Amino acid sequence: MKSHQSTQTMKPATAAKKLGVYLPATPAEFQEGVVSRAEFNELQTNPPQWLQDLRRNGPHPRPVVAARLGVSIAGLARGGVTEPLTTEQIEALREEQPEWLEKERATQAEVRKEAARIKEKKQGQES
Repeated sequence: MKSHQSTQTMKPATAAKKLGVYLPATPAEFQEGVVSRAEFNELQTNPPQWLQDLRRNGPHPRPVVAARLGVSIAGLARGGVTEPLTTEQIEALREEQPEWLEKERATQAEVRKEAARIKEKKQGQES
């Protein structure tokens, strides 16, 4: 009996999320098709110009915006940022340092510190 392997594919939204790009900003042919595992791997290892430009200049999806600003996605929403931002807009926010951004960065730092403390405590119990 011969095993038949089917080609794994993913929806454009899934591929865009994994590539860290905003789907509506991608080319129409990317949005309308399906992406095979081989095509996805090729996009990662040898990104076309449109993908390089999107990663560099945006617009960026919320997880990327949050990471670049050093806050959580919920923190973005609390700060009133609900739309994708370009790299230029992210840099402008960094320079402005609005009060909500400072507060959310401090909150995020506390969350990370607490997570590290819990992890350390867990490791100490396992020893």
